[in-house]
Formats: sequence, structure tokens, C-alpha cells
Amino acid sequence: MPSIPALHSHGVMLALLLGFAVLHSGGAALRNRAEARIGARAWRLIFAAVSVPAAVVVIGYFLQHRYDGLRLWNLQDQPWIVPVVWGGTAVSFLFLYPATYNLLEIPALQRPQVRLYATGIIRVSRHPQAVGQVLWCATHLLWIGSSFMVVTCAGLIAHHLFAVWHGDRRLRARFGAAFDELKATTSVLPFQALLDGRQQLPLAELLRPAYGGILIAVGVFWFAHRWIGSAATAFARTGLSHWLS
Repeated sequence: MPSIPALHSHGVMLALLLGFAVLHSGGAALRNRAEARIGARAWRLIFAAVSVPAAVVVIGYFLQHRYDGLRLWNLQDQPWIVPVVWGGTAVSFLFLYPATYNLLEIPALQRPQVRLYATGIIRVSRHPQAVGQVLWCATHLLWIGSSFMVVTCAGLIAHHLFAVWHGDRRLRARFGAAFDELKATTSVLPFQALLDGRQQLPLAELLRPAYGGILIAVGVFWFAHRWIGSAATAFARTGLSHWLS
């Protein structure tokens, strides 16, 4: 049986994910009013200043405790597991960080704007980040196989399912009939709108420089995985890790 500290980490992870969800989705809900008061660039910087440290804490805690609890399976010695996990992870990143976004708006180098996107990956799924998160969870759960990872994946997927509803609600309030038209010709489930004939996918729309950058990032993450143990140890030495434990 897993120890009490190991089980404790499951609850802490859920609490951290809930806190991040409140900050991230709450910030998205406040965007219109905040931008009207202080401007789009200032709000983006405040939003990032809150969200990024919260994400770092969640990631650090995850790395430190990812094998906590029951080991439900161990497939890491199977010859097929590495290509499956890394292939699925690479695809998940293409959804998680779609090239529909203007990357210069993320650090507020350009004025951040809310737009309706109807091309590229949006033709596959109207909420590509939710699809990418499910794929990432599936591949990493397959690799790690711990009860802590099950809890982590449940929390991440629950947040993204809420974000699907919340995102549609906010876009409907902002764009009205234009969003209704987009919703009618797209789907949340990947490829559903393509399969039932509501959508077509010109492959040229997927040939964008940003996707090349994402593939480079996947390679960087592959290389950086050798330091996961060191990163987990460094987080364990912080006062924050001691407080959470």
C-alpha cells in the first residue's frame, strides 16, 4: 500500500490544479473589464505574472511526485513505448500550441486581441488545446503508470473540459452570430466536423512557420528530459516544496 505522504501528494496536486484553474480561467473571464480599465498590454503582463509562476509550481510539484502512490503498470521496458509516447506527445504539442495564435501577442510585444479563428487546426477541433492536453495526458499516463498520474490527468482534463464550455461562452458573448456560424461548422471532438462534411482541411493552412517552431520545441524537450531528475530535486529543496509537503 502507498504511504500516507504519497497519498497526501495526490490531494495537494488536485488543490494546485484547482488553484491554477481559478487563476487562469478567472483571468480569462476578467479580461474584457480589465482591458477596458488598464489596457490590453498591461492586463496581459499582469495575467502572465500570475499564471506563469502558478504553472511553474504545478509543474515542479508534478515532477517531484509523479511516481507517488500505486504503480498501476510499468511499460517502460517495452520496445514500442518510447516511439508511441514521443509520437503522441509531438502531436499533442501541435494541438496545445496551435499556429493560429500570434506569438508576439503572448509577451504583449503586439497588442493582444481576441479573434475568431476558423482556419488551420481549428478545422480539426474548435478547442485544440483541450485535445492536446488529453493526448499529453494519455501518453504520459501510459509511460508513468502511477495513481498520482491518474489524479493529475483527471484534474488537467477536467480543467480543459471546463475551458471548452467557458471559452465558447465568452466567444458567444463577444462575437454573437459570428461565433454561432463558426460553432456550426466546427467541432470540439477532433475531425468530427470534417467527417460529417461541415468542414474541409486545406493542408496548406497547416504549413506555417510556427509549426516548425513547435517541432523544434519538441526536440528541445526531448533533450531536456535527461534533467527531469535534477529539476525535481531542485524543487524539492525549495521552501515551497517543504510547505506543500
